Amino acid sequence: MSLTPRWIYAFIAASCCCLLGYALYTQYFDGLHPCPLCITQRAFFVLTALVALISLIANPHQKGRYVATGLMLVTTIAGGSVAYRQVWLQSLPPDQVPACGPSLEYMFSNLPFGEAFSTLMLGDGNCAEIVWTLFGLSMPNWSMFAFIGLGLAAIVSALPMLKR
Repeated sequence: MSLTPRWIYAFIAASCCCLLGYALYTQYFDGLHPCPLCITQRAFFVLTALVALISLIANPHQKGRYVATGLMLVTTIAGGSVAYRQVWLQSLPPDQVPACGPSLEYMFSNLPFGEAFSTLMLGDGNCAEIVWTLFGLSMPNWSMFAFIGLGLAAIVSALPMLKR
């Protein structure tokens, strides 16, 4: 068995599904309610998984692999940036944390889409709260590392030396 782009796409899609599954587990069984930035990170994991799944099914030639890698890099960099923003918010002293904003439902039902989206991306006091850690790192830290790993895997999938 040799390493092929399809195996890497399968790994990326499966990893995203596992990460999303754990996020849903912590939400529904551990009672950890996701903040706006957490939900945004989940959306980027979904987008990354979709690109990987489409690439797995399509099995593109080299130029198509470059396109797939580019799309996955866009989603992983965007998701990693959101995770980094949340890590930064969590590192702020309590007196510098922004005030908690309205709920997602309220924002998207009462604000124009552009304003709701920008408010969502900025995060608020809810996003600065650390409610879960593993080895001293919060969930956004782990999410950021996952996005970096997924981006690196996407780059490897585009290497010309891999056989289709």
